[in-house]
Amino acid sequence: MQHSYSFTVAERFIRYVQVDTQSDPQSDTTPSTAKQKDLSLLLVKELHEMGVTDAELDEYGYVYATIPSNTSKKVPVICFCSHVDTAPDCSGTGVKPVVHRNYNGKDIILPDDTAQVISTADHPYLLKKTGDDIITASGTTLLGADDKAGVAVIMDMANYFMRHPELKHGDIKVLFTPDEEIGRGVDKVDLQKLGADYGYTLDAGELGAFEDETFSADGVTITFSGVSAHPGYAKNKLVNAIKIAAVFLEALPANALSPETTEGREGFVHPVHMNGIAEKVTVQFIIRDFNTRKLGEYEALLEQTLNVTLKKFPGASATFEVKEQYRNMKEILDRHPQVSEYALLAIERAGIEPIRSSARGGTDGSRLSFMGLPCPNIFTGEMAFHGKHEYVSVQDMQKSVETIVNLAQIWEEEGDS
Repeated sequence: MQHSYSFTVAERFIRYVQVDTQSDPQSDTTPSTAKQKDLSLLLVKELHEMGVTDAELDEYGYVYATIPSNTSKKVPVICFCSHVDTAPDCSGTGVKPVVHRNYNGKDIILPDDTAQVISTADHPYLLKKTGDDIITASGTTLLGADDKAGVAVIMDMANYFMRHPELKHGDIKVLFTPDEEIGRGVDKVDLQKLGADYGYTLDAGELGAFEDETFSADGVTITFSGVSAHPGYAKNKLVNAIKIAAVFLEALPANALSPETTEGREGFVHPVHMNGIAEKVTVQFIIRDFNTRKLGEYEALLEQTLNVTLKKFPGASATFEVKEQYRNMKEILDRHPQVSEYALLAIERAGIEPIRSSARGGTDGSRLSFMGLPCPNIFTGEMAFHGKHEYVSVQDMQKSVETIVNLAQIWEEEGDS
C-alpha cells in the first residue's frame, strides 16, 4: 500500500460499534432484528459516497456492492464478507468505545464498571500489543469487534481502491450479512446476484491468523416423554421426564467430549438448551468435530446412552433427531488450493508471518463454501469476543486492510492476459 494513505479503519470501526445490531435467536424474521439494517444502511450510504454506485441493501438485510475491475486481464471475481450483527450473549446497546493509545502493557480497567478488568494474565495476546492503540468497550457492553472489525476493514479496503484507480484488480464484491451469530448468516444470501467465484470472510482473530478449516457441526434434539399423573396419587404411575433427562445427562462422559474438557482438534458433545415439564422434556445438543465422520460416532454414543437410560424407566419413550448444521470448509478448499495460497502470500506481503489455524467453531464461510463459494477466514484483530472484555488493536485492523488489498492485487497478477 502507498505510504501516503491515511487509514480510515479505526474511525469507521468506532462509528459502527455504536450502532446496536444484536441479533435474536428467538425471532423468526430475516434479519432477526430490524436494527441490524441501521448499520447496513449506513454502509450503503458510505459506499455510495466512495463512488461504489451499485451498493444496495436487500429486504433480508444483506448488503451487496462491487468495486469494478480496472484490468484487461481475465480475473476470477473475489468477494470479501463480514457480518454486521453482534452476539446475543452480551448487551450491544449503548456501546461506548474507548481508545487506549500507545497501550502500556498493563491490565486495562474499564471506566464504566471498574470490576471489569482486561488482564494480561487472562489475555496474553494483549501483552503482545504493547505500544499499539487498543480499542475496548467501557465495561457495560460487548465491543462488537466481532465482526465490525471485519466490516471496517472491508470498507477501508473499498475506500483505498476507489481512491487509487491506478492499482489493478478484477471485480471485487463486498458482502455484509446479518444474523451470523445465531447461525443464519447465509440463509437468504443470493449467490447469483453476488456473482463471485471465490470468497474470504474477515472474522478471525490475532494478527496473521488464517483459517481454512472449521468444525463440522450437527444439532441433536432429544425429546423425553414420561407419564403424567397427579402427584398425590402418582405411586407406580408417574414417570417423570425431568428425572429421565437428568439421569441421561449425568451418564454422559464427565472428563471427555465436552467443551470444558477439550481443545485443539478434539471434538465435543454439548447440551445447550433444556426445557419441559414432568410429562415431556426436550434437550438440544450441538455436536462438533473437524472430522465429519466422527459426528456419527458421537451421535451413536448419545443414542446408546439414551437407550440404556430408557431401560431404567419403564413406560418412558424418546425421540432422537439429528439436523446437519455446517461442514468443515477444508473439504471444499482443498479442491481450490490457490484460494488459500494467495491469502497466505497476501499476509506475507504485509510483512506478517501467517498463522494457519483451525477454527473451533463455524463461520459464514463454512456454509458459503458448500454453497459453491469457497471461502476461508482472514484475521481482523478482534479478540475476546462475545463479552465485556472484547478488544481490538488498531494496528492489527490496518494490517488486515493491507492484507486484503494485497490479496485482490495478487488475484489480478495471476489472471489470464
